[in-house]
Amino acid sequence: MLNPFEGLEAVTFAYRVFLVLCLPVCAWVAWSDLSTMKIPNKAVLAVMAIFALAGPVLLPLEPWAWRWLNFVVVLLIGFVLNAVAHVGAGDAKFAAAAAPFIAPTHLPIVLPVFAAFLLGAFAAHRLLRAIPAVRRLTPGWVSWTRKDFPMGLALVGTFLFYLSLMAFPSLVAFLFGATGAATT
Repeated sequence: MLNPFEGLEAVTFAYRVFLVLCLPVCAWVAWSDLSTMKIPNKAVLAVMAIFALAGPVLLPLEPWAWRWLNFVVVLLIGFVLNAVAHVGAGDAKFAAAAAPFIAPTHLPIVLPVFAAFLLGAFAAHRLLRAIPAVRRLTPGWVSWTRKDFPMGLALVGTFLFYLSLMAFPSLVAFLFGATGAATT
């Protein structure tokens, strides 16, 4: 029998599986945040369940276990930001749920990517909400009338971009001129 994944490195394969599993949840998060300005706890739990159940099968056990520390650190930072900077609790919880998927050594890449997605998502949201035809297509979307911004959109974009880079290392070579395999 022909194995379509033959020759793929284990980490690349793992992130392709993570990407496929997380994509529908991320679509739900983005839609929900845009339409209601809330990220459902069930979506946060779904992302956590994906890492909890698929992670130990797809990743080496020790790095998988240590990555849960990412969850704790990001959740604590998120709670502080919620209290002092009015970052949404759903945003903080989603960021924490996504954090274990990210290798700590990739933080210097992920933070600027998040900043870019945050600026891009904010600009796109503000532009689209000013277009009457778009608002007619999405009546009742809470984010169109609120001063605050549905940051879940930028979090989802960053998370899916990271999963895609890990799943398809050739994108890294194309975008950054890098070569080699993804690391855990």
